[in-house]
Amino acid sequence: MKISEQGLELIKHFEGCELEAYKCAAGVWTIGYGHIKTAVEGKVITQEEADNLLVEEIIEYEDYVRAAVKVPLKQYQFDALVSWTFNLGNGNLNASTMLKVLNREEYEEVPAQMARWNKAGGKVLEGLIRRREAEGLLFENKKWT
Repeated sequence: MKISEQGLELIKHFEGCELEAYKCAAGVWTIGYGHIKTAVEGKVITQEEADNLLVEEIIEYEDYVRAAVKVPLKQYQFDALVSWTFNLGNGNLNASTMLKVLNREEYEEVPAQMARWNKAGGKVLEGLIRRREAEGLLFENKKWT
């Protein structure tokens, strides 16, 4: 399973695209659509580079979700999980109660577990509340926009 256009649109919508490196709410250098691996102060990229970074990097997050989830997923559920993991990282995915609940096939509990992850730098952020709500709606195959 690979992320769909709908999943990519959710990621792009919430990450936004910054062509000049900046420090995110968690204090991490970021560029493009939430890319952190090669982001450094002063770095500037083109829109094409930002798009390519996202396409390349998303493969890693798809792999994380495929490796961690032991139950069947619908496309929209996979998309929501890839978005969540892209934002929060593989370590948080594997340590999360959300994953434990999901792997017990308690699908209906997943959106509430996703919503708990709404902080950056120890502070609840309105943008993360909205993103977690959108990911939860997508996981339930509901309109998120």
